[in-house]
Amino acid sequence: MIKTVGLTKTYGDLDAIRDVSFEVAKGKIVGFLGPNGAGKSTTMKILTGFLPATRGSATVAGFDVFDDPMEVKRRVGYLPETPPVYPDLTVHEYLRFVGKLKGLRGDKLASDIERVVNKLALAEVVDRLIRNISKGYQQRTGFAQALLGNPEVLILDEPTVGMDPRQIGEVRGVIKELAGEHTVLLSTHILSEVVATCERVVIINKGTIIADDSLDALATKHGGGRDQLEKIFLNLTEA
Repeated sequence: MIKTVGLTKTYGDLDAIRDVSFEVAKGKIVGFLGPNGAGKSTTMKILTGFLPATRGSATVAGFDVFDDPMEVKRRVGYLPETPPVYPDLTVHEYLRFVGKLKGLRGDKLASDIERVVNKLALAEVVDRLIRNISKGYQQRTGFAQALLGNPEVLILDEPTVGMDPRQIGEVRGVIKELAGEHTVLLSTHILSEVVATCERVVIINKGTIIADDSLDALATKHGGGRDQLEKIFLNLTEA
């Protein structure tokens, strides 16, 4: 459902990412991990059509990101690290605006807004201005817009940042429920989140992929159990 081959993004003499190749099968949730500046957000922006690559190829849901960008965008729900919300709109107004951009109209738009509001537990703030709700609820609102239209692929960059422990637990539950029906590429610095929601991880460091395996296989190769992902991550990225 997601495939990159030799994906590279260069700024002058600097390779932000270099020869990045990986695949995500349909219905799977894959963790995309790496230190700050490793190339995670660059890769995700390329996959969603927000940034061109210097070379390499990428396909999403069978469509080439560079040749068929609009077809890709129709099939992708994207939550960037900073949620793309408009503070002077209410949550409902914002979701209605995004839904219309995605081609939803009438009863279908209304029912889909209701679906994502319920899924992300936004009912108590749905009529409030986004500027007046907490960072956690703004993040939930950004997640909700990514789910509008029920896209096949979800690309989530730090989906629980700014949330309290209760909200994090609830959103983890939502992500786990997406498996099977949706394909999810999940980037997060909260490694316990990866253990709770993913079976496989791709680790990037200094712009290149340094590991691509199941959590169990990583644990076997590097010692310890799945709960030792933080130690494994630190060992792999310390160089």
